[in-house]
Amino acid sequence: MSLQIRVCIDVDDLEKGVAFYREALGLTLGRRLGRGWAELLGASSPIDLLAEPAGSSPSPGATAVRDYRRHWTPVHIDFVVEDLDAAVRRALAAGAALDREVQPKKWGRLANLADPFGNGLCLLEMRGQGYDELLGG
Repeated sequence: MSLQIRVCIDVDDLEKGVAFYREALGLTLGRRLGRGWAELLGASSPIDLLAEPAGSSPSPGATAVRDYRRHWTPVHIDFVVEDLDAAVRRALAAGAALDREVQPKKWGRLANLADPFGNGLCLLEMRGQGYDELLGG
C-alpha cells in the first residue's frame, strides 16, 4: 500500500492564506476545490487551505473552538529551504512572525515562525549531511 500525504491548514481568510503561502514560500495555486478550499502546489505534498471561521468547532463534540491567535499544536510543518535568511525575510514580509531568533544546529539552521493565522511552521536550512550529521559518523 502506498500512502499519499496532503497537508491541510485552517485559515479564517482563504485569499489572505493563498497570498501568504505564495509570497512567503513560493507555492502556486493549483485548484479551487470549493468555495472555501484552495490547493497549493510546489512542496513535496499538496497543501490544502481550508477556510473555517474563528470560533467554529473543529469536530463534533469538541470543547475547543478555532482560534487564529498564535497557538500551539503538536503537529506543524517544516519547510526545507536553500537560503534561510532570504526565506525568513520573504516570510516576514508576507506577514509571518518570527517566534525566536534563528538557531544554529549541527545539521544546519532553524527558524521558528507563525503564519498570519497563528499556525506554527519552521524553515530549515540543511548543511553538510543534513540530519545525518546527528549520526556522528
